[in-house]
Amino acid sequence: MKPVRLAIDHVTTYHFPGPVRQGLQRLRLTPVTSPGQTVIAWDIECEGAHVEVGYDDENLNRVTLVGIVPGARELTIRAHGLIETRDEAGVFGRHIGYLPLWHFTRATPLTRAGAGIAALVDGLNGDAAHDRLATLHALTARVREAVVYAPGHTDVATTAEGALTAARGVCQDQAHVFIAAARTLGIPARYVSGYLAMDEREEQDAGHGWAEGFVEGLGWVGFDVANAVCPDARYVRVASGRDYDEAAPIKGLTYTVPVGDEAKDVERMTITLSVRALATA
Repeated sequence: MKPVRLAIDHVTTYHFPGPVRQGLQRLRLTPVTSPGQTVIAWDIECEGAHVEVGYDDENLNRVTLVGIVPGARELTIRAHGLIETRDEAGVFGRHIGYLPLWHFTRATPLTRAGAGIAALVDGLNGDAAHDRLATLHALTARVREAVVYAPGHTDVATTAEGALTAARGVCQDQAHVFIAAARTLGIPARYVSGYLAMDEREEQDAGHGWAEGFVEGLGWVGFDVANAVCPDARYVRVASGRDYDEAAPIKGLTYTVPVGDEAKDVERMTITLSVRALATA
């Protein structure tokens, strides 16, 4: 299958209730060349902030730390570029990074398993390596049935158990339930944030998230519960971690100077995102 070229333009704007006294934002918005994708061009531009430093974190995500200009009332972050992708049937491959594989069997506050997760995996077998791929596919189907995709019912603080109890959520919630369940079976699992080129829809409301499980002989394999597929050439991988919190595109702190009645004005965020497939020769 021929490679696919995806043009991505992702703009996030923060509107602050008062002039910023001090603020830092940690950006995981830079995809890197890796199995299944080649970065042809990529850039991050900021209005209302300046780049402090760039570094690779413990998961080998490319991180850009930006400081907000004191007095700013608005911050705009634009990440854009061109990525060439290939269909690897969801297989990312061998484990890399500074963390041992067992690190991804440990629970986080967002992925801590409870009675609901235990019931979800009842009857599944995560012990036999040769059955692990089939187990993860079966788990994808179970999570998709248990947590219906429905925006507006959860937020970034919703836990896997919370989403499972609500029986609805978004791709982030479905990935967290999958991750918590896989770890309950003893299978290393992690969260991946990135982009998805949707059929006949370039403009989107947000980026995408999915999960990966580790399978002996294949390495890390992706599972997108929301779309019931393994990631293919429509997907661009940006960051990974034990949960969304460790792979969040933007995360930080801001302190503003009080102006008038702040109860009537709160920090607001708007996102515009375009993921466009380009014709290739």
